[in-house]
Amino acid sequence: MPSGRTHDAITFLLAAPSAATAYLITGGLTSAAVVAAAFVFGGLMFGPDLDTVSRQYSRWSIFRFLWIPYRRFFSHRSRFTHGLIFGALIRVVYFLGALSIFALIVAGTDAVFADGEIPGFNDLTRVWRVVGIFVRRNFGEYFFLFVFLGLWLGAASHTFTDMAGSYIKTGRVAKFL
Repeated sequence: MPSGRTHDAITFLLAAPSAATAYLITGGLTSAAVVAAAFVFGGLMFGPDLDTVSRQYSRWSIFRFLWIPYRRFFSHRSRFTHGLIFGALIRVVYFLGALSIFALIVAGTDAVFADGEIPGFNDLTRVWRVVGIFVRRNFGEYFFLFVFLGLWLGAASHTFTDMAGSYIKTGRVAKFL
């Protein structure tokens, strides 16, 4: 498999073509910039090697703990981590879930110390709804789609590189699909 340095170089190399493609499709500089930024983030921080002690995992620094359950649950190079179709989708859903749980813990801790009411699930959904409205109003209707596409493409560049390495070594790539 390619080294972390190789994966990083490929991420930076492919960020510009991904931005150019987004611009050609949408005609907007903002959407192109969002796709490119999400692509770089996806390649450097959100890739499939979060299931091991890797460069991507180490970059999370003090927030690495968010990925410990992910590492325990998924085996390395499974279809659910390195899979082209579900890998990035599972990480996005996992990350949003981890953020939600973390936010509930922080809000609950604050409520305990301030003698307030501990937030429930409905409070959490209301907050996410407000975030969604704010983002769509200020960044455009398709912002979340552009972010997801950039994240997916950045992670997919890692998977494609691993697929190429596997194919060169073994002649097989089916495991990644």
